[in-house]
Amino acid sequence: MIELADWFCGDDAAKDVGKPSEAFSAAGLYYRAYRKRNARAARNMAISCFNRSDMAGYRCWLTRAAKAGDTESARDLRYFETRLWHGAARRIGRLRPVQKRDGFL
Repeated sequence: MIELADWFCGDDAAKDVGKPSEAFSAAGLYYRAYRKRNARAARNMAISCFNRSDMAGYRCWLTRAAKAGDTESARDLRYFETRLWHGAARRIGRLRPVQKRDGFL
């Protein structure tokens, strides 16, 4: 389900993913995968919310991913940031420099 949802989103990170109630939208597929205890689905949904500048949705889905066992989401929740280092953040005006905690330096 996650691979299909990623395919629906395509390369356009700001593309609308739909609603969780729409069974065959990207959000619906992520939600169903999350309901089956898949932390990666919640993480992907959080990133989709960030890429659309939905900070409330981003925080909500990060929390869900952390509760499902995703350690990276738990870390991101502790350092909750409204700016990130990746290219999609540049497109929406929320870019920040790469830092040590990002794991790249």
